[in-house]
Amino acid sequence: MRLVSVNSLLPGMKLGKKLYNEEGIVLLSENAELSDPIIRRLKSHGLDFVYVSDPRTDDIVIEDMITEETRQRALIEIRTNYRQLMKPAAKGLVYPYLGKVFSNLVDSIMDDLGSREDAMIMLMNINSMDQYLYRHSLNVCIYTILLGQIHGYSKDELTMLGMGAMLHDIGKTKVPLEVLNKPGKLTDEEFMQMKTHTEIGFKILKDEPGIPLVSAHCAYQHHERIDGSGYPRGIKKDEIHEFARWIAIADAFDAMTTHRVYRSAMLPHQALEVLYTGCDTWYEKSKLEVFRDRVAIYPLGMMVKLSTGERGVVSQIHGLIPHRPVIRILTDEFGMDIKSPYEVDLSNQLSVVITEVDNMGVKGA
Repeated sequence: MRLVSVNSLLPGMKLGKKLYNEEGIVLLSENAELSDPIIRRLKSHGLDFVYVSDPRTDDIVIEDMITEETRQRALIEIRTNYRQLMKPAAKGLVYPYLGKVFSNLVDSIMDDLGSREDAMIMLMNINSMDQYLYRHSLNVCIYTILLGQIHGYSKDELTMLGMGAMLHDIGKTKVPLEVLNKPGKLTDEEFMQMKTHTEIGFKILKDEPGIPLVSAHCAYQHHERIDGSGYPRGIKKDEIHEFARWIAIADAFDAMTTHRVYRSAMLPHQALEVLYTGCDTWYEKSKLEVFRDRVAIYPLGMMVKLSTGERGVVSQIHGLIPHRPVIRILTDEFGMDIKSPYEVDLSNQLSVVITEVDNMGVKGA
Protein backbone atom coordinates (compact mmCIF):
# COMPACT_ATOMS: atom_id res chain seq x y z
CA MET A 1 0.00 0.00 0.00
CA ARG A 2 1.02 3.63 -0.34
CA LEU A 3 0.84 6.57 2.04
CA VAL A 4 -0.76 9.48 0.22
CA SER A 5 -1.43 13.07 1.21
CA VAL A 6 -5.12 13.88 1.21
CA ASN A 7 -4.25 16.70 -1.19
CA SER A 8 -2.99 14.10 -3.69
CA LEU A 9 -6.01 11.75 -3.53
CA LEU A 10 -7.88 11.05 -6.76
CA PRO A 11 -11.36 9.57 -7.35
CA GLY A 12 -11.16 5.84 -7.88
CA MET A 13 -8.37 5.24 -5.40
CA LYS A 14 -9.12 2.62 -2.75
CA LEU A 15 -8.34 2.83 0.95
CA GLY A 16 -5.57 0.56 2.19
CA LYS A 17 -6.62 0.73 5.86
CA LYS A 18 -9.80 1.47 7.77
CA LEU A 19 -10.66 5.11 8.43
CA TYR A 20 -12.07 6.07 11.85
CA ASN A 21 -14.21 9.03 12.85
CA GLU A 22 -13.91 11.05 16.08
CA GLU A 23 -15.79 8.44 18.10
CA GLY A 24 -13.52 5.60 16.99
CA ILE A 25 -16.19 4.18 14.69
CA VAL A 26 -15.15 2.84 11.29
CA LEU A 27 -16.09 5.50 8.74
CA LEU A 28 -14.69 3.76 5.67
CA SER A 29 -13.52 0.16 5.39
CA GLU A 30 -10.46 -1.21 3.65
CA ASN A 31 -10.75 -1.16 -0.16
CA ALA A 32 -13.52 1.47 -0.02
CA GLU A 33 -13.42 3.46 -3.26
CA LEU A 34 -12.83 7.19 -2.90
CA SER A 35 -15.05 9.70 -4.67
CA ASP A 36 -14.86 13.49 -4.98
CA PRO A 37 -17.38 14.04 -2.11
CA ILE A 38 -15.47 11.64 0.17
CA ILE A 39 -12.15 13.31 -0.61
CA ARG A 40 -13.64 16.74 0.11
CA ARG A 41 -14.95 15.41 3.42
CA LEU A 42 -11.53 14.04 4.37
CA LYS A 43 -9.96 17.42 3.64
CA SER A 44 -12.61 19.28 5.64
CA HIS A 45 -11.90 17.07 8.68
CA GLY A 46 -8.23 17.97 8.68
CA LEU A 47 -6.92 14.51 7.81
CA ASP A 48 -3.31 14.64 6.61
CA PHE A 49 -2.57 11.25 5.07
CA VAL A 50 -4.33 7.99 4.26
CA TYR A 51 -3.12 4.62 3.05
CA VAL A 52 -4.33 3.58 -0.40
CA SER A 53 -4.19 0.21 -2.11
CA ASP A 54 -1.91 -0.24 -5.12
CA PRO A 55 -1.17 -3.65 -6.70
CA ARG A 56 2.44 -2.54 -7.24
CA THR A 57 2.97 -1.92 -3.52
CA ASP A 58 0.45 -4.16 -1.73
CA ASP A 59 3.29 -6.37 -0.51
CA ILE A 60 4.71 -3.46 1.51
CA VAL A 61 3.51 -4.26 5.03
CA ILE A 62 2.96 -1.17 7.18
CA GLU A 63 2.59 -2.20 10.80
CA ASP A 64 1.12 0.22 13.31
CA MET A 65 3.24 1.05 16.36
CA ILE A 66 0.46 -0.27 18.62
CA THR A 67 -2.50 -2.55 17.96
CA GLU A 68 -5.77 -1.17 16.66
CA GLU A 69 -7.48 -2.41 19.83
CA THR A 70 -5.06 -0.56 22.12
CA ARG A 71 -5.26 2.60 20.05
CA GLN A 72 -9.04 2.74 20.05
CA ARG A 73 -9.30 1.93 23.77
CA ALA A 74 -6.76 4.62 24.60
CA LEU A 75 -8.52 7.27 22.53
CA ILE A 76 -11.87 6.41 24.10
CA GLU A 77 -10.46 6.65 27.64
CA ILE A 78 -8.60 9.90 26.94
CA ARG A 79 -11.67 11.41 25.28
CA THR A 80 -14.05 10.29 28.05
CA ASN A 81 -11.91 11.50 30.95
CA TYR A 82 -10.85 14.76 29.33
CA ARG A 83 -14.42 15.63 28.41
CA GLN A 84 -15.45 14.99 32.00
CA LEU A 85 -12.77 17.37 33.19
CA MET A 86 -13.93 19.98 30.68
CA LYS A 87 -17.38 20.14 32.24
CA PRO A 88 -17.87 23.20 34.48
CA ALA A 89 -19.20 21.01 37.28
CA ALA A 90 -15.90 19.12 37.29
CA LYS A 91 -13.86 22.08 38.47
CA GLY A 92 -12.04 21.38 41.71
CA LEU A 93 -13.12 17.75 41.82
CA VAL A 94 -10.67 14.89 42.19
CA TYR A 95 -10.86 11.83 39.94
CA PRO A 96 -9.20 8.99 41.83
CA TYR A 97 -9.78 6.61 38.91
CA LEU A 98 -7.42 8.52 36.60
CA GLY A 99 -4.34 6.76 37.94
CA LYS A 100 -5.69 3.26 37.41
CA VAL A 101 -7.15 3.96 33.98
CA PHE A 102 -4.05 5.60 32.55
CA SER A 103 -1.51 3.25 34.17
CA ASN A 104 -3.37 0.33 32.54
CA LEU A 105 -3.27 2.11 29.19
CA VAL A 106 0.46 2.76 29.50
CA ASP A 107 1.01 -0.92 30.35
CA SER A 108 -0.88 -1.94 27.20
CA ILE A 109 1.17 0.44 25.06
CA MET A 110 4.42 -0.88 26.53
CA ASP A 111 3.29 -4.44 25.83
CA ASP A 112 2.50 -3.54 22.21
CA LEU A 113 5.78 -1.74 21.67
CA GLY A 114 7.73 -4.57 23.29
CA SER A 115 11.47 -4.11 23.47
CA ARG A 116 12.40 -4.29 19.78
CA GLU A 117 15.78 -2.72 19.18
CA ASP A 118 14.79 -1.98 15.58
CA ALA A 119 11.57 -0.12 16.46
CA MET A 120 11.06 3.11 14.53
CA ILE A 121 8.95 6.19 15.27
CA MET A 122 6.31 6.23 12.53
CA LEU A 123 3.72 8.88 11.70
CA MET A 124 0.64 8.36 13.88
CA ASN A 125 -1.74 10.97 12.43
CA ILE A 126 -3.07 8.66 9.75
CA ASN A 127 -6.55 7.19 9.17
CA SER A 128 -8.08 8.82 12.25
CA MET A 129 -10.09 12.01 12.60
CA ASP A 130 -10.08 12.24 16.39
CA GLN A 131 -9.86 15.65 18.04
CA TYR A 132 -6.29 16.96 18.20
CA LEU A 133 -5.89 16.99 21.99
CA TYR A 134 -6.84 13.31 22.32
CA ARG A 135 -4.69 12.07 19.43
CA HIS A 136 -1.78 14.25 20.50
CA SER A 137 -1.84 12.90 24.05
CA LEU A 138 -1.70 9.31 22.78
CA ASN A 139 0.93 9.98 20.12
CA VAL A 140 3.29 11.76 22.51
CA CYS A 141 2.93 8.87 24.95
CA ILE A 142 3.82 6.30 22.28
CA TYR A 143 6.79 8.25 20.94
CA THR A 144 8.13 8.95 24.42
CA ILE A 145 7.82 5.38 25.68
CA LEU A 146 9.71 4.15 22.63
CA LEU A 147 12.47 6.69 23.27
CA GLY A 148 12.53 5.64 26.92
CA GLN A 149 12.88 1.98 25.95
CA ILE A 150 15.79 2.80 23.66
CA HIS A 151 17.36 4.86 26.46
CA GLY A 152 17.14 1.85 28.78
CA TYR A 153 14.66 2.89 31.46
CA SER A 154 13.23 0.21 33.74
CA LYS A 155 9.58 -0.83 33.52
CA ASP A 156 8.66 1.31 36.53
CA GLU A 157 10.46 4.31 35.04
CA LEU A 158 8.73 3.76 31.69
CA THR A 159 5.35 3.66 33.45
CA MET A 160 6.00 7.02 35.11
CA LEU A 161 7.38 8.47 31.87
CA GLY A 162 4.43 7.14 29.84
CA MET A 163 1.84 8.50 32.26
CA GLY A 164 3.56 11.87 32.27
CA ALA A 165 3.59 11.87 28.47
CA MET A 166 -0.03 10.81 28.08
CA LEU A 167 -1.23 13.38 30.61
CA HIS A 168 1.19 16.20 29.76
CA ASP A 169 -1.57 18.35 28.26
CA ILE A 170 -4.35 17.50 30.72
CA GLY A 171 -4.33 21.12 31.89
CA LYS A 172 -5.77 22.13 28.52
CA THR A 173 -9.09 20.70 29.67
CA LYS A 174 -9.42 23.89 31.75
CA VAL A 175 -8.43 26.30 28.96
CA PRO A 176 -11.49 28.02 27.40
CA LEU A 177 -12.55 26.18 24.23
CA GLU A 178 -12.60 29.40 22.24
CA VAL A 179 -8.89 29.75 23.00
CA LEU A 180 -8.00 26.06 22.73
CA ASN A 181 -9.66 25.67 19.31
CA LYS A 182 -9.08 29.14 17.90
CA PRO A 183 -8.30 28.85 14.17
CA GLY A 184 -6.07 31.93 14.01
CA LYS A 185 -3.15 33.38 15.91
CA LEU A 186 -3.71 33.84 19.62
CA THR A 187 -3.67 37.31 21.12
CA ASP A 188 -1.13 38.00 23.88
CA GLU A 189 -3.88 37.56 26.46
CA GLU A 190 -5.06 34.29 24.91
CA PHE A 191 -1.51 32.99 24.74
CA MET A 192 -1.10 33.71 28.45
CA GLN A 193 -4.28 31.70 29.06
CA MET A 194 -2.94 28.83 26.97
CA LYS A 195 0.36 28.81 28.88
CA THR A 196 -1.49 28.22 32.15
CA HIS A 197 -2.18 24.63 31.08
CA THR A 198 1.19 23.50 32.49
CA GLU A 199 0.46 24.77 36.00
CA ILE A 200 -3.16 23.62 35.85
CA GLY A 201 -2.07 20.15 34.71
CA PHE A 202 0.35 19.90 37.63
CA LYS A 203 -2.38 20.91 40.08
CA ILE A 204 -4.77 18.32 38.65
CA LEU A 205 -2.23 15.50 38.85
CA LYS A 206 -0.02 16.18 41.88
CA ASP A 207 -2.49 14.94 44.50
CA GLU A 208 -4.24 12.43 42.27
CA PRO A 209 -4.12 8.88 43.74
CA GLY A 210 -2.20 6.54 41.46
CA ILE A 211 -0.41 9.32 39.57
CA PRO A 212 3.33 9.46 40.38
CA LEU A 213 4.52 12.94 41.36
CA VAL A 214 7.19 12.82 38.65
CA SER A 215 4.42 12.31 36.07
CA ALA A 216 2.71 15.45 37.38
CA HIS A 217 6.00 17.31 36.95
CA CYS A 218 6.04 16.21 33.29
CA ALA A 219 2.83 18.19 32.81
CA TYR A 220 4.44 21.10 34.67
CA GLN A 221 7.76 21.15 32.81
CA HIS A 222 7.23 19.96 29.22
CA HIS A 223 7.38 23.56 27.90
CA GLU A 224 10.55 24.43 29.82
CA ARG A 225 13.66 24.79 27.62
CA ILE A 226 17.25 24.03 28.52
CA ASP A 227 18.36 27.63 27.89
CA GLY A 228 15.75 28.91 30.34
CA SER A 229 13.48 30.42 27.67
CA GLY A 230 10.52 28.14 28.39
CA TYR A 231 7.58 28.37 30.79
CA PRO A 232 6.10 28.47 33.38
CA ARG A 233 9.20 28.94 35.56
CA GLY A 234 12.03 29.48 33.07
CA ILE A 235 14.18 26.75 34.63
CA LYS A 236 17.28 25.44 32.81
CA LYS A 237 19.11 22.25 31.87
CA ASP A 238 19.21 19.72 34.72
CA GLU A 239 16.63 21.72 36.67
CA ILE A 240 14.18 20.23 34.18
CA HIS A 241 13.43 16.56 34.88
CA GLU A 242 14.86 14.35 32.13
CA PHE A 243 11.40 12.83 31.51
CA ALA A 244 10.10 16.30 30.63
CA ARG A 245 13.07 16.83 28.31
CA TRP A 246 12.12 13.69 26.36
CA ILE A 247 8.45 14.71 26.26
CA ALA A 248 9.35 18.19 24.97
CA ILE A 249 10.86 16.65 21.81
CA ALA A 250 7.98 14.23 21.18
CA ASP A 251 5.43 16.98 21.92
CA ALA A 252 6.96 19.38 19.40
CA PHE A 253 7.40 16.71 16.71
CA ASP A 254 3.80 15.50 16.92
CA ALA A 255 2.45 19.06 16.96
CA MET A 256 4.40 19.93 13.82
CA THR A 257 3.42 16.76 11.92
CA THR A 258 -0.30 17.18 12.69
CA HIS A 259 -2.71 19.26 10.63
CA ARG A 260 -4.10 22.20 12.57
CA VAL A 261 -6.87 24.60 11.58
CA TYR A 262 -4.33 27.40 11.23
CA ARG A 263 -1.60 25.50 9.31
CA SER A 264 -0.88 22.33 7.35
CA ALA A 265 1.11 19.45 8.78
CA MET A 266 4.84 19.27 8.21
CA LEU A 267 6.41 16.09 6.92
CA PRO A 268 8.73 14.23 9.32
CA HIS A 269 11.98 15.37 7.71
CA GLN A 270 10.85 18.99 7.87
CA ALA A 271 9.84 18.70 11.54
CA LEU A 272 13.21 17.13 12.37
CA GLU A 273 14.99 20.05 10.74
CA VAL A 274 12.98 22.49 12.87
CA LEU A 275 13.78 20.52 16.03
CA TYR A 276 17.48 20.76 15.24
CA THR A 277 17.28 24.54 15.04
CA GLY A 278 16.66 24.33 18.79
CA CYS A 279 19.53 21.90 19.46
CA ASP A 280 21.25 22.71 22.76
CA THR A 281 19.07 25.79 23.25
CA TRP A 282 15.56 24.38 23.47
CA TYR A 283 16.25 20.65 23.28
CA GLU A 284 19.07 18.50 24.61
CA LYS A 285 21.44 17.40 21.83
CA SER A 286 21.94 13.83 23.07
CA LYS A 287 18.18 13.26 23.23
CA LEU A 288 17.65 14.81 19.78
CA GLU A 289 20.25 12.43 18.37
CA VAL A 290 18.39 9.42 19.79
CA PHE A 291 15.17 10.78 18.30
CA ARG A 292 16.83 11.46 14.92
CA ASP A 293 18.16 7.91 14.71
CA ARG A 294 14.74 6.40 15.44
CA VAL A 295 12.28 8.54 13.51
CA ALA A 296 11.17 7.35 10.08
CA ILE A 297 11.66 10.68 8.33
CA TYR A 298 10.48 9.03 5.10
CA PRO A 299 7.75 6.63 6.34
CA LEU A 300 6.99 3.30 4.68
CA GLY A 301 4.63 3.79 1.75
CA MET A 302 5.50 7.48 1.28
CA MET A 303 5.77 8.58 -2.36
CA VAL A 304 9.04 10.36 -3.18
CA LYS A 305 10.92 11.79 -6.15
CA LEU A 306 14.62 11.09 -6.57
CA SER A 307 17.35 13.33 -7.97
CA THR A 308 17.34 11.03 -11.02
CA GLY A 309 13.80 12.24 -11.81
CA GLU A 310 12.30 8.85 -11.01
CA ARG A 311 9.42 8.53 -8.57
CA GLY A 312 8.65 5.69 -6.23
CA VAL A 313 7.50 4.57 -2.82
CA VAL A 314 9.52 3.90 0.33
CA SER A 315 9.53 0.11 0.62
CA GLN A 316 12.06 -0.48 3.39
CA ILE A 317 13.73 1.58 6.13
CA HIS A 318 17.24 0.90 7.37
CA GLY A 319 17.21 1.07 11.15
CA LEU A 320 20.66 2.65 11.44
CA ILE A 321 20.27 5.09 8.55
CA PRO A 322 16.54 5.92 8.23
CA HIS A 323 17.28 8.89 5.95
CA ARG A 324 18.58 6.49 3.23
CA PRO A 325 15.64 4.10 2.65
CA VAL A 326 14.95 1.62 -0.13
CA ILE A 327 12.73 3.09 -2.88
CA ARG A 328 10.55 1.04 -5.21
CA ILE A 329 10.60 2.92 -8.51
CA LEU A 330 7.16 3.27 -10.12
CA THR A 331 7.69 5.95 -12.78
CA ASP A 332 10.73 6.89 -14.88
CA GLU A 333 12.33 10.32 -15.17
CA PHE A 334 9.72 11.29 -17.77
CA GLY A 335 6.78 10.45 -15.51
CA MET A 336 5.87 7.24 -17.37
CA ASP A 337 4.75 4.19 -15.38
CA ILE A 338 7.30 1.39 -15.25
CA LYS A 339 5.94 -2.03 -16.21
CA SER A 340 8.27 -3.87 -13.86
CA PRO A 341 8.98 -1.77 -10.76
CA TYR A 342 12.44 -2.16 -9.29
CA GLU A 343 14.12 -1.02 -6.09
CA VAL A 344 16.91 1.45 -5.43
CA ASP A 345 18.71 1.20 -2.09
CA LEU A 346 19.82 4.71 -1.19
CA SER A 347 22.16 3.31 1.46
CA ASN A 348 24.50 2.18 -1.31
CA GLN A 349 23.49 4.64 -4.03
CA LEU A 350 25.03 7.66 -2.33
CA SER A 351 24.86 9.92 -5.38
CA VAL A 352 21.04 9.66 -5.42
CA VAL A 353 18.94 11.72 -3.00
CA ILE A 354 15.26 12.34 -2.29
CA THR A 355 14.25 15.74 -3.67
CA GLU A 356 10.46 15.79 -3.27
CA VAL A 357 7.83 14.00 -1.20
CA ASP A 358 4.35 12.80 -2.22
CA ASN A 359 4.23 14.71 -5.50
CA MET A 360 3.49 17.92 -3.60
CA GLY A 361 6.69 19.74 -4.47
CA VAL A 362 7.85 19.49 -0.86
CA LYS A 363 11.63 19.61 -0.97
CA GLY A 364 13.43 16.66 0.56
CA ALA A 365 16.51 16.59 2.73
